[in-house]
Amino acid sequence: MGLKTLLTTHIGAGDSHTLKHYQSVGGYESLKKAISEMTAEQIVNDVKNSGLRGRGGAGFPTGNKWGFIPKTEKPKYLICNGDEGEPGTFKDRMLLERFPHMLIEGMIIAAKAIDSHQGYIYIRGEFHKGIRIVETAVEEAYKAGLLGKNVLGLGYDFDLAVYSGAGAYICGEESALINSLEGRRGHPRLKPPFPAVSGLYACPTVVNNVETFCNVPHIIRMTGEEYKKIGTEKSPGTRLFAVSGHVKKPGIYEVEMGTPMKELIYDICGGIKNDKSLKAVIPGGSSSPILTAEEAMTATMDYESIASLKSMLGSGAVIILSEETDLVETTYRLAEFYSHESCGQCTPCREGTHWVKDLLHKIKVGEGTEKDVELIFSLSRNMEGGTTICPLADACVMAVRPTMTKFKEEFSLRLKKEVSVSH
Repeated sequence: MGLKTLLTTHIGAGDSHTLKHYQSVGGYESLKKAISEMTAEQIVNDVKNSGLRGRGGAGFPTGNKWGFIPKTEKPKYLICNGDEGEPGTFKDRMLLERFPHMLIEGMIIAAKAIDSHQGYIYIRGEFHKGIRIVETAVEEAYKAGLLGKNVLGLGYDFDLAVYSGAGAYICGEESALINSLEGRRGHPRLKPPFPAVSGLYACPTVVNNVETFCNVPHIIRMTGEEYKKIGTEKSPGTRLFAVSGHVKKPGIYEVEMGTPMKELIYDICGGIKNDKSLKAVIPGGSSSPILTAEEAMTATMDYESIASLKSMLGSGAVIILSEETDLVETTYRLAEFYSHESCGQCTPCREGTHWVKDLLHKIKVGEGTEKDVELIFSLSRNMEGGTTICPLADACVMAVRPTMTKFKEEFSLRLKKEVSVSH
């Protein structure tokens, strides 16, 4: 276990974003193999055999997702979700800026697998540099005959467009992203129907994350069976982890799935900043429940281990918190984020996130009481478990309640002491 490069093998090359460099290291060879030697069914089966799971947050098996696309005469659409808005997450931005052709190659292979002839790369609006680089890469691919009519002269047509979002966190949810692409307000849709049946323009649609698509050329090159030998049995492959917070060497690290969290923090990232003690870890972006230092030291970086600790690997954002962290302030900041980013469509989310934020602010400034804590927990129960169309309200609960439970004393110290008046 530990560091293993697959996606980031050529990270040191200054021109890694260019077509010339990408082809010089074997780029688009997997595409040639997929189009000329493999059927759509063989591509889907290879990805299924690899065990690749979505790298955007939910971790759903990629090959299974592609297999849900019905055999129909309707157009089929392929969308890359590059709307990386989860606090603490910054690995997709790196892929967009450094390896856009790896993403494009993965998307064309995926298009062949589901019989799609039109794709979209939806990128977070704030990623100005990444948008420019990806647009240039798409132009290069068109000029080289890798996109458009008769890809590589092998008889397959695929067009690809880049779309800039408007900076809404909610558009990271696939159905809100689809609404945004259609020119509508970025509101999540009720499911079913799922995008595989009725997505973009009411047609079958696959939405995958940037890192997910970037794995596809490697799977086709080495075969799904070989890819599955990396990582763990149920969480194969490598994973990009965006490590931030109180750590000596923050950054993006590609490690084999199943690597101990202790190894990631202390060996790979150099340990806690200023040699302080570890207090807690948020293992997969702000919406993944917090782990205590003790839990973190037993965890391995794979879906099953983190799930056994009642948290999530999520977007791969590992936020390290030292003994100096004010968890009341941290929790308030996260609640404030979810309150701000709620699209307002569902009452439990619109009102619940607002109330949780305000109550946490009271506690933060020393005006909160035990009744406020009880009210936060009561609100949380009404916000989770399918009471809303999308999981944003659940994300707020997961960012708040586990921290208030595991670090109860820290919150209790900030509560206003209620003085009983005797008559």
